Amino acid sequence: MTAGPTMPVPARRTLFLSLGLAALVAMIAWPSFVARVHYARTRAEIAAIRDAAIVAELAPVGKLFTTLARVIGPAVVNVTSKRRVMTLADEIAALAGAVPQGANDESVGSGVIIAGDGTIITNYHVVARSDEIDVALADGRRFAADLVGADAATDIAVLKIDIADLPKAEWGDSDSVQVGEMVWAIGNPFGLDRTLTYGIVSAVGRRGVLENPLQEFLQTDAAINPGNSGGPLVDVHGRVMGITTAIVGKDYSGIGFAIPSNTARRVTEEILRTGHVERGYLGLALQARPPTLPGGSTAVVAAVEPRSPAAMAGIAPGDVVTAFDGIEIHDPAALVLLLTRAPVGTEVPIEITRGSESLTLSVRVGRRPREP
Repeated sequence: MTAGPTMPVPARRTLFLSLGLAALVAMIAWPSFVARVHYARTRAEIAAIRDAAIVAELAPVGKLFTTLARVIGPAVVNVTSKRRVMTLADEIAALAGAVPQGANDESVGSGVIIAGDGTIITNYHVVARSDEIDVALADGRRFAADLVGADAATDIAVLKIDIADLPKAEWGDSDSVQVGEMVWAIGNPFGLDRTLTYGIVSAVGRRGVLENPLQEFLQTDAAINPGNSGGPLVDVHGRVMGITTAIVGKDYSGIGFAIPSNTARRVTEEILRTGHVERGYLGLALQARPPTLPGGSTAVVAAVEPRSPAAMAGIAPGDVVTAFDGIEIHDPAALVLLLTRAPVGTEVPIEITRGSESLTLSVRVGRRPREP
């Protein structure tokens, strides 16, 4: 048997080197080739999506912000309040018999038209102690505004300008707001007219922000800056869900607060009806249950004023308030807030525990004494 011809050693080495080089090139070039193929396929998919009918369905979403700006923008106003401030030089001049000149102190904020007759709401702190209030409309017209009334406790003020047939904002129901909902804030931060910012509702029922037991807020991450105060926080339909009022720190930091629309609306309607706001009163001094005691947080009666509505209802020190008008009470601030909303003169059931006994009493809501 005769063996076939064998490849010379140099030729075999050349073949092996060629095959190895080819494998190495393939290893290097293959990922790049795969990437090019994948990218080409991705480009084709993007082109197909752009040409698909789904673009027509998504187009209105892209116009949402523009539509909201057109809906709510004309109802947002710029509010400037001015007051004369006596300087040290003025005081010295007055002592010398000269007429003091004073200096102008201005506060700039926002407001929203809630009735076509020129009724506007803003924050009380924007117009507090002002001598003059100036309102600039979206079309550039300016009007002197009268202060109809204000409520410092909720930081709401109602203004009126002498003009009719104005575009107005629609109220929304802040009790229906849920964490995570989209909201838009519009106002005049740093004097920049009708600036629209976007975010979500970060929290609801936020209390203790300004150490005022009569206030609770919607929290949002929509950008709110100085000058936004008094402007609306609106939902996807352009309805007012809150009145922006406070931020954490001096500038925007992702945490802003708005007065819930239901609170702002109730206070505004009462000011328009009576010129002031009345709040419920029971005559109780409350404290939270100490955390060392069983039962969790609640409102403990520390003292009862003589001849007060609470005393007449039979409430006594040491009682624990568990519910008011059917709503559970978990802390003193919750009861205070419910009292501010209870109509004066109404009979309301109040549930308490006294020792091991549970009682339901009927209390007539009194009128909270006016601040001196």
